[in-house]
Amino acid sequence: MTSEHVKTVTVNRKARHDFHIIEEIEAGLVLKGTEVKSLRQGKANLKDAYGRFDKKGELYLYQMNISPYPFAYYDNHEPERPRKLLLHKSEMKRLYGKIREKGFALVPLRVYFKQGKAKVGIALARGKRLYDKREAIKERENRRELDRAIKKYK
Repeated sequence: MTSEHVKTVTVNRKARHDFHIIEEIEAGLVLKGTEVKSLRQGKANLKDAYGRFDKKGELYLYQMNISPYPFAYYDNHEPERPRKLLLHKSEMKRLYGKIREKGFALVPLRVYFKQGKAKVGIALARGKRLYDKREAIKERENRRELDRAIKKYK
């Protein structure tokens, strides 16, 4: 048995608040050396990041910020350059078909290292309406109150 060692770099907390997650997919990332070193230091941000297909049918991650590596003498990377995502061709075709449907988006959930390779967990998601967000907040508060009441009577 091999144990998979996963080290999380960053998590997109806003994604679960702003979107209904329909499906989660693991994709590889094409990175430069300085980007990998910066990721290992935890210097990444997924706040406004999104995935999109280009004209050739390749999937890219836009607006993901990886801070420049401070110890690079030259040839440091651009912090918000588009980064290619690696998926099997069948997964790409399936995702492309789903994305063309109204209201679907590709949202990165987290960036992590798995067996030494940089991976990104992306989600096929549909945007939440304002009333959906209010409903989720209300449910969370009700659950908290219920937990407090149960704890009080134990």
